Parts: sequence; structure tokens; C-alpha cells
Amino acid sequence: MARVLITGAAGFLGSHLCDRFINEGNEVIGMDNLITGDLKNIEHLFELPNFEFYNHDVTKFVHVPGPLDYILHFASPASPIDYLKIPIQTLKVGAMGTHNLLGLAKEKKARILIASTSEVYGDPLVHPQTEEYFGNVNTLGPRGVYDEAKRFMESITMAYHRFHALETRIVRIFNTYGPRMRLNDGRVIPAFIGQALRGEDLTIFGEGTQTRSFCYVDDQIDGIYKLLMSDYVYPVNIGNPKEITINQLAHEILELTGSDQRVINKPLPADDPLQRKPDISKAAEILDWYPLVSREEGFAKTFEYFKNIPNEELFKREHKDFKKYNRI
Repeated sequence: MARVLITGAAGFLGSHLCDRFINEGNEVIGMDNLITGDLKNIEHLFELPNFEFYNHDVTKFVHVPGPLDYILHFASPASPIDYLKIPIQTLKVGAMGTHNLLGLAKEKKARILIASTSEVYGDPLVHPQTEEYFGNVNTLGPRGVYDEAKRFMESITMAYHRFHALETRIVRIFNTYGPRMRLNDGRVIPAFIGQALRGEDLTIFGEGTQTRSFCYVDDQIDGIYKLLMSDYVYPVNIGNPKEITINQLAHEILELTGSDQRVINKPLPADDPLQRKPDISKAAEILDWYPLVSREEGFAKTFEYFKNIPNEELFKREHKDFKKYNRI
């Protein structure tokens, strides 16, 4: 039995990682300050003897009593709505939070995996994106708080690996979807499903010709797990290389939900990437990993989850007071 710390444990990916490591027979410590996470994602674990939860902000000093074998750092806002509302906290969790957890990993002699993102590539000039591509990122734009936080995470992680010989892993996560996503967090799949369920028109930003590549959460978690257990220290893309346009996505969601709403267009936000497709050659070669869940199957499972949520959640808008988290 390994002892595993998972930050961002009450979030979308963090909660699924908790499930995976619990199912593998490990002792799991979940940590989250619940800015964007939700305890309902992990409440089914609370009665288990091999799970405990710390309500803690990792930008503050992190102490966990006892040994640790693995740390998975997933504590970061991940949707545009969140990181545009809490830009300073987004930068702090990427910088100070990562520094604190690398220090903890050094103290405990634990292997640490940090969650990076395809956003480190920015609006890419190379397609598909390989791990060797350095990116095309606007450091001064509104999305820069997220993109640069993740790029810094990668840099400081590699510094700890080289200077302290720390065992580190870096996963670059491409668009992932599935149950436990927040319905109103601004990410495109839950946004479209929520609009369809509420009888609203589906909103596309721009002309809808921009592309994304969507990976179902079970495949993403399997890729992350395999990377953690591998010997590879450099970044690895984990995502589904089957690329579709946002227009195509909108019409697939309408067909899935049986809706007859219109598709309407609004202006494209600044620095929104026009193309996104991972080159997963490294994941296939090094991890023997490839996504297995088809878009049709994944969309059906995701829609089943969302159509069963209570009406008060379906119709509510995000209302959390983020201001206190922006204190410098």
C-alpha cells in the first residue's frame, strides 16, 4: 500500500484520481481549499479507512504527518471563468503552491507529478502539438495568468529534478470531459449540455471553426497513472488526438440531447487557441497508452450524469465570492 497526497482532490480530475488510487488499494490524502472544488465529488470516500481529507490552501505551507510515496499536484483553477475571476490565486497556486509541494516531496523523498496543460502551447503555430514545441503564448493577455502559471510549474519542477535529484513527472493535459465537471464553469462541453437541458440556444464564441480534441476522463486518469509509474521525467501529452470543430461539437450535443435550439455566435475571446490537437506518440511509445473511449460513448456517459443533476444546480449561476482569494 502506497501513501498518496492528491491536491485539488475535490475537483474534476482530482476526485477521479482519488477514486483510482483508492481502487488500487492505496492510502489517499485529499487536499483542497474548495475555491472551485466541491466536497460532493469525494463524499463517497469519507467513510473509507484509507482516505482522509485536509481543507487547506497549498499556497500556504503544506505539512502532512507521516510518510508519503507519491504527490499529485492538481490544485489549480482550470476553466477560463475561474482563472479570469481569480487571476492572482491562479498564479500563486502555480508558483507558491508548486514550490511548497516540491519542498514537501523533497522532505518526504516522494515522487511528484504536476498537472500541466496544453495551454502551455498557447495559440499554436505547430499542429499537432508535440512536447518539443515551445508554444506561442501571450504573457500579457488575460489567459496569461493560467498559461504562464503552468509554464512556471514545469520550469521549477525540472529545476528540482536537476538540482535536488527529485523524482518528478509532468503531464500536459488536453481537453478532458466527463462526470463531475461543473456545469457552469465555462468549459465547452458542460456549457453546451447545460444550455441544451435548460432549453437555451447554444453559444459558440467565434465562427466555430476552431478545433479541440476531447479526451474522456477515464482515459485521462489512466494516462496520468501510467505516467506517474513510469521512469520518464519530461512532459508527456495526454489527450485524444481525434480533432473536431466547435461547430461539429455543438451539433453533436444537440443530437445527443434531442434539442432543437439554435446555435448562436458571439465574439471570440482574446488569445483563444484556434487549433488544439495532441501528438501522443510519446504516450504511446513510453506508456503504452492510447485513449479507448469513443466520443459517442463518452458523451453519452457525460450527458447521463448531467441530466440527473437537480434543477437548482442546473439553473444556478456561479456565485462564489472569489475576492478574498486575490489578496497579495
